[in-house]
Amino acid sequence: MGWNSWDSFGTTVTEAEVLDNARFLAEHMAGAGWSTVVVDIQWYEPTARAGGYNPGAPVLLDELGVQRPVPARFPSAADGAGFAPLARQVHDLGLRFGVHLLRGIPRRAVGADLPVPGTPYRTGEIADRSSTCSWNDDNYGLDLAHPGARAWLDAQVDRVVGWGVDFLKVDDMLAPYHTDAVEALAAAVARAEDRHGREVVLSLSPGTSLSVAHLDHLRRHADLWRVSDDLWDRWDDVESQFARLARWAPHQRPGAWADADMLPLGRIGVRAERGEPRDSLLTEAERRTMLSLWCLARSPLFVGGHLPASDAATIADLTRTDVLDVLNRSTGGRELLREGDTVVWGAAGDRTLDGVRWAGIFSTASSPRRVTVPAASAGLAVGPRAGAAGAHDGARPSDGARPVLVDVWTGERVPLVPPSAATGGDHLVDVEVPAHGVRLLRLDP
Repeated sequence: MGWNSWDSFGTTVTEAEVLDNARFLAEHMAGAGWSTVVVDIQWYEPTARAGGYNPGAPVLLDELGVQRPVPARFPSAADGAGFAPLARQVHDLGLRFGVHLLRGIPRRAVGADLPVPGTPYRTGEIADRSSTCSWNDDNYGLDLAHPGARAWLDAQVDRVVGWGVDFLKVDDMLAPYHTDAVEALAAAVARAEDRHGREVVLSLSPGTSLSVAHLDHLRRHADLWRVSDDLWDRWDDVESQFARLARWAPHQRPGAWADADMLPLGRIGVRAERGEPRDSLLTEAERRTMLSLWCLARSPLFVGGHLPASDAATIADLTRTDVLDVLNRSTGGRELLREGDTVVWGAAGDRTLDGVRWAGIFSTASSPRRVTVPAASAGLAVGPRAGAAGAHDGARPSDGARPVLVDVWTGERVPLVPPSAATGGDHLVDVEVPAHGVRLLRLDP
């Protein structure tokens, strides 16, 4: 759970803006579990601009050919300090610090033919010039069959982790799927962790058309991985994640998380790749659908809005601990039902919330509608005369009282419709759902 600079600032974020968001996160959101601040792509490019990438950009490199922060945007990086001073300031706030890297080696490092430390090789020898990123031309791939390539990658990762980086987002790894690059990167990160005595979370992206056929490999070599291309503040983008998360959610486990991408919420587009400065175009209902789905699917949460300028309602939704309980204290989150405009997800409490169950009753319709589903189909099966506490199946009822659900977002109590001949002997969930909205329901034992 954290903040990433991309949705607001694209390639242009500054040290002051990173610290503004870090301070806001620490003061207003850390208590709900938000912990990490990530500087996204092009922190090493002096000519970075809003709205895209610069072909042949004059990226800044150190004597090893490793990227270094632009001092005009990151003043504390002057005199070769790199991100160490900024990482210290973020750590002093009680937060973790992350940066973005792109697969491979900078073309400018290859052109400069620099020595590869600890080897007789030079950077001009270790590039795979046939392996490039389709949307950014800063780098060549590395020829990982060459011993000098692995030595240079070790030097790059060691330099970055040595700054105090806790989180590495590494791009152009999964579309197409670069098996050798994933393995080499994971090994380099592990060696840097040992040398520096710190844990680094490794995140891979983008996840365009990513298949679960790669699941075992991803689990062995990464902590989280994207399952889609970039997601923006459009309903179509949110809706498309239902099917992806239905595919990935059953495989979630600690230390190996499928990531549904950043939350384009709050004030975004300040100097971003996409769109003018704006408050997120998602409605309140769509925002809550996104947060509910991400939590039920146990996706990492990285918000992209410029937090100090974001509206209070968005910040309140992002820090709802009863909603975040679904993310942090549930198990078995999965899609249970999909029929027309209705999608139903369920999850159960972990050992800290034994017996609690949640159901997300989603409607993808463009107008409000009433949704009625059997309680068992929403993972909320109760005994035929279960008590108001929602007894487990087969438990002794208490005087025929009706089980009651609570809508986590609104606090509304939602009684289950009791069994009858018309319902086929099952309790029913009967709720009004907003357009593109959700009723996130909790049943307590």
